Amino acid sequence: MLDKLQNVEDQYEDALKRLGSAEVQSDPAEYRKLAKGASEMETLVERFREYKGVARDIAQTEELAASADTDMRELAQEELKSLTARRDALWGELKILLIPKDPNDEKNVVLEIRAGTGGDEAALFAAELFRMYTRYAERQGWRVDVMSSNDTGVGGLKEVIATIEGRGVYSKLKYESGVHRVQRVPATEASGRVHTSTATVAVLPEAEEVDVQINEKDLRIDTFCSSGPGGQSVNTTYSAVRITHIPTGLVVSQQDEKSQIKNRAKAMKVLRSRLYDIELRKQQEAIAKDRRSQVGTGERSEKIRTYHFKDNRITDHRAGFTTHRLVEVLDGDIGELLDHVITHYQSETLKS
Repeated sequence: MLDKLQNVEDQYEDALKRLGSAEVQSDPAEYRKLAKGASEMETLVERFREYKGVARDIAQTEELAASADTDMRELAQEELKSLTARRDALWGELKILLIPKDPNDEKNVVLEIRAGTGGDEAALFAAELFRMYTRYAERQGWRVDVMSSNDTGVGGLKEVIATIEGRGVYSKLKYESGVHRVQRVPATEASGRVHTSTATVAVLPEAEEVDVQINEKDLRIDTFCSSGPGGQSVNTTYSAVRITHIPTGLVVSQQDEKSQIKNRAKAMKVLRSRLYDIELRKQQEAIAKDRRSQVGTGERSEKIRTYHFKDNRITDHRAGFTTHRLVEVLDGDIGELLDHVITHYQSETLKS
C-alpha cells in the first residue's frame, strides 16, 4: 500500500510539473485533463504527506522515550500515544481514499419514489420522503426539477420522478435505492394501531447520450392529450408523450410540459438513465458473483431503512445505525445518516 501511495504522489508531482510547461499550457484540452487529474489526487497526496510526517515524528519521539531522563521519557510516552492515534487515523483515511472512485459519483441523478404497500398511508410517506430529499438538496445547493408526479389528492404521492443536479449528487444519494418502511399510527386510525407501510426509492445516475446509445428503431413513441390541471392545453393538444423501449419493455410517459418536444426530451432523459442503470446492475451482479459478495449493489428488493414515529427513531438496517432524530431527518437533515451508510459500504469494500 505504501508503494501505491508513493506512486500516486509521484504522479501528482509529475502532473504539477507538466501543468507548468508551455507545451501543456498551449493545449487547453490537455491542461484541463491534467488539472482534473491533479485535483482528484490532491487530497490523497496531502494525507499521505501528513502520514509520513507523523511517522517521522513517531521515530524521533521513540528515541526520546528511550532516554535516561525520567521527565523526558514520560513526556515522550504521552506524545507517542497522541502521534500513534493520529497515524492510525490517517492510515484508515488513506485506505478509503485508495478505493477506486465510482465514475458516476459526480453525475446528476434521476430520483424515482413510488408508494408501496399501505394505500393512502404509503402515498403520504412517499410524499414525505420526496420532501426529505428535496430539503436536503436545498441545503446542498442542488437543483431539483420535477419530471412527473402522480398525487392522491390528499397530500400523498403515488409516484414522483425528478432530476437532482449539482456537485457530487450521485456520490451522496446512490445508496438510498431500496424499500423504505414506515411504522406509525395513521391520522385516520381511530383505535390507535400502528400501521406498517412502504415506499420504494430509486436513485439512477443521469445518463448522457454518450453513455447509452439508443436505436430509434427500438422505440415506439405515442402522443396523447395531457390530463389533470394545466390550463387550456389539457385535453386539447397531443403534447403528452409515451416512449416504449421495445427490447426491454421499459415505458416512460411525460406530460408536464405544454410542448411535445420538451416532453419527449424529458422522457428520453429518464429512459436513458433507466437503461444505464440496468447495465450498471448487470455489471455489479457479475462482479458480485465472481467475489461471492453483494457489496455496493444496492439491491432494491431489500428493506433498507425503517422510520418508527412512536419512538422518533430511524434505523438503517445495512449500516446498523439508529438515530432518534426522525423529525429533523424528514426535514432534510440526513447528512449524518448518509455518512454512516457510505462508511458502511466503504468498509465492506475494504473487507472484500
